[in-house]
Amino acid sequence: MTLRNAEEGKEYIVQRLETDDEEMDAFLFSLGCYSGEPITVISHIKGGCVVSIKDGRYNIDNQLADAIII
Repeated sequence: MTLRNAEEGKEYIVQRLETDDEEMDAFLFSLGCYSGEPITVISHIKGGCVVSIKDGRYNIDNQLADAIII
């Protein structure tokens, strides 16, 4: 299941990232989003979602949410 389909307020564990872009992988890693890390969807908004990773909250678009497999 992708992050885009996740329930709000429920914590998930990132299984893998499905991106073909090394810069995107590096960006996600810098946010703390990598395999084995917990991630929580705070809310779904038009065009994306707000997520909590470690101690930060981030707004990510649907394309990025589809690349995060939970």
